[in-house]
Amino acid sequence: MYQIIDGKKISQEIKDELKDKVAALKAAGKNICLAVIQVGNDPASSVYVGNKKKACAYIGIESLSYELPEETTQEELLDLVKKLNADDKVNGILVQLPLPKQIDEEKVIQTIAPEKDVDGFHEKNVGALVVGSKGYVSCTPLGIIQLLKRSGIEIAGKNCVVIGRSNIVGKPMSLLLLRENGTVTVCHSRTQNIREITKQADILVVAIGKPKFVDESFVKEGAVVIDVGIHRNENNKLCGDVDFERVAPHTSAITPVPGGVGPMTIAMLMYNCVSSVE
Repeated sequence: MYQIIDGKKISQEIKDELKDKVAALKAAGKNICLAVIQVGNDPASSVYVGNKKKACAYIGIESLSYELPEETTQEELLDLVKKLNADDKVNGILVQLPLPKQIDEEKVIQTIAPEKDVDGFHEKNVGALVVGSKGYVSCTPLGIIQLLKRSGIEIAGKNCVVIGRSNIVGKPMSLLLLRENGTVTVCHSRTQNIREITKQADILVVAIGKPKFVDESFVKEGAVVIDVGIHRNENNKLCGDVDFERVAPHTSAITPVPGGVGPMTIAMLMYNCVSSVE
């Protein structure tokens, strides 16, 4: 029988630990403040921003909210980021992606001060991850490492395969698994014989952005499968990049969608905010 890796439960444990830390920091006269910027009113982004605000309130972090109109120019957004960079009261800055098409996302990310980049997307933080020095790590991959560790799953010495090479999940995920002494292979849209590679995996992380792309033919018996995808199927029900019903019986442990990786992303954002002060 396979284990369901419960991201809701584990993320709650992390938030409770952080709540105690924040209380101790406040007692020592240190406050934590996160600034969240949303441009336009993309429905999914609004849900994420709402969840981030709730998590801040729960843990005891102050959150500043900037909701800018869809037609905001790149200059206006960059000016706001620079103002927040200079504000000593603000510890973390988060710009909710995606941004409207008139704005260059990369330019905005690189304008955030690296020491306030709690999303871990700035090239200085990514570089720090590559060489193993201190910096913020992208929240979703960091959350996946916590899911594995807190579920008693050993990474060291295991064959780890990551499907997907995005800057937000795939690349940092492969680097974090390497840091934990996994043997890592990255597959992507140009990979040939992908099933032959994924069937070698003891730990398979799927972040390809295609609903139910991975079925049982990709998975070695007894593997651990982590599903990063989130989509709505034809019946408007949430599903992941993995066909859960078909894959789960062949695994030793698997994350569900929803309730797996998703809640961990926000928990690790809170973790990054707290470590900005520590």
